[in-house]
Amino acid sequence: MISRRQTLGLFGAAASVALLPSIRPARAAVATTFRIGWQKNGVLALANRKGALEKRLADRGISVEWSEFTSGPPLLEALGAGALDFGATGDVPPLFAQAANGNLLYVGLYKGSPEGSAILVRKDSPIQSLADLKGKKLAFKRGSSAHNVAVKALRKGGLKPEDVQQIDLAPPDAAAAFKTGSIDAWSIWDPYLAIAEADPDTRILATARGIVDSYSFFLANGDFTKANPQVITDVIDELAKVGKVAQSDLDDTTTALAQLTGVPADVTRITLTRPGADLGSVSTITDDAVAYQQGLADEFYALGIVPKKLKIGDVVWHQKAS
Repeated sequence: MISRRQTLGLFGAAASVALLPSIRPARAAVATTFRIGWQKNGVLALANRKGALEKRLADRGISVEWSEFTSGPPLLEALGAGALDFGATGDVPPLFAQAANGNLLYVGLYKGSPEGSAILVRKDSPIQSLADLKGKKLAFKRGSSAHNVAVKALRKGGLKPEDVQQIDLAPPDAAAAFKTGSIDAWSIWDPYLAIAEADPDTRILATARGIVDSYSFFLANGDFTKANPQVITDVIDELAKVGKVAQSDLDDTTTALAQLTGVPADVTRITLTRPGADLGSVSTITDDAVAYQQGLADEFYALGIVPKKLKIGDVVWHQKAS
């Protein structure tokens, strides 16, 4: 069982890293550094652990800088403002970043397991169905993929977002609130989900299976991408290689991620072996992914969550055209 103290120790300190020391302007020149925003999961975390991108870009004379974030919204805020060149998030953060006129482009993707996102309640909670969430305190990070899971799960339960008390909390704060019972339910993703799930007093109310597709996206600063298209091409290619190797040897991958994140190996392995999880699924943007994001953007605009209509195709990078 992971205690509140351990959870905050593993992830709480990362929140401060999101406050970058300065916002440097986006660069329209040939790069000498490649600035990455990352979270403690997925292929990007493994590339960090193994120094794969450093090795791939060394011949170009490009060094790599890493800044850690606990969720996608602040990561993309930094990327869109030019403080980062590249990063990975779930499906919702890019919508808010695009709506805020952030200077970013979709450049790649990978798909995870729908079981890697879920809505949690306490084991002794009277909440037994999604419909029972009516009037309850449901926590999630606004603008994150958990926001999408919450919206669609509520709809599946016959509810609207306004039928619950929506509590905007970053994962470390939500973990503490969930542990103390100050919120009734929590929409969250791995590895936070797996950590909470290891507590016998936690119960999964619903996973994202059958509710949302599990897309994660690689995004890059628009000016950087236009000036350095081959760097982006190389990085996506290298991440695909890292993912395939990682998927072929889950024992080594589990050890590597556990050492990087501080999450116990048995919990880490759960995240890697959920149905449909595939670290080797890295690719450039597909038409299906664009259609998925467009549908999500239209839905969130109709609900008044995103402030304006978005055209996802306007911010998709096509490698051949570059």
